Amino acid sequence: MAEKNKMKEKDAVQEPATEVTSEVQAAPEAKPEKKADKKQSAKAKKEKKPNWFVRTGKRIGKWLHELRLELKKVVWPTRKEVLHNTLVVIACVLVVGVCIWVFDWLSAAVIRALINLFAG
Repeated sequence: MAEKNKMKEKDAVQEPATEVTSEVQAAPEAKPEKKADKKQSAKAKKEKKPNWFVRTGKRIGKWLHELRLELKKVVWPTRKEVLHNTLVVIACVLVVGVCIWVFDWLSAAVIRALINLFAG
């Protein structure tokens, strides 16, 4: 029995060695097949690609999900802060408007004075 087990172990050890040599010998022939396999796998990938509507729907869904997550991170101002900031903006607009009005009035007065000086 021991001899039979030893024979089986020897056969098991020797079989992969013969397979390796056969693979080494078959390797040059396998290269063109690999190129053909790559082309076929590329075609298979193209065929598995979902249509435009499905891809676009997934993109929109992902965008909306990310938007929702980002909006959860936002620190919303209180009603008092909004009122204060609004008043600051209105005051700044009024100040800039008055400055522009004064500059316009002064430039118009200077131009009228120059016209009266040289026209008269």
